Amino acid sequence: QEQLVESGGGLVQAGGSLRLSCAASGLTFSSFTMAWFRQAPGKEREFVAAINWSGDSTYYADSVKGRFTISRDNGKNTVYLQMNSLKPEDTAVYYCSGDILYSRSVYSTRSYNYWGQGTQVTVST
Repeated sequence: QEQLVESGGGLVQAGGSLRLSCAASGLTFSSFTMAWFRQAPGKEREFVAAINWSGDSTYYADSVKGRFTISRDNGKNTVYLQMNSLKPEDTAVYYCSGDILYSRSVYSTRSYNYWGQGTQVTVST
């Protein structure tokens, strides 16, 4: 069964850190571009970060650049999102996604066919 399962969300104070994990099963994980998106209440799902199959290339939204780091362990079929210096505006449900993109954009939700169920991140003031 093809599956992405996120973990690591929670409640944290502004300025704090969290690390999200996304474990893949039933997928050719080592061939996939993996990404994190987030969706706040009343807003569209937005791109956060992505990493190519080998980990050589990473991509970030301007709003998280310098604070968040995406990484992957192909031996463990897991992708991570280290989030530092968290702000209240980072509050959202965070979704893991993956696919073999070919020429599709890493930044678009429409590029990914595989999604996790989401994990809530809440940053308090």
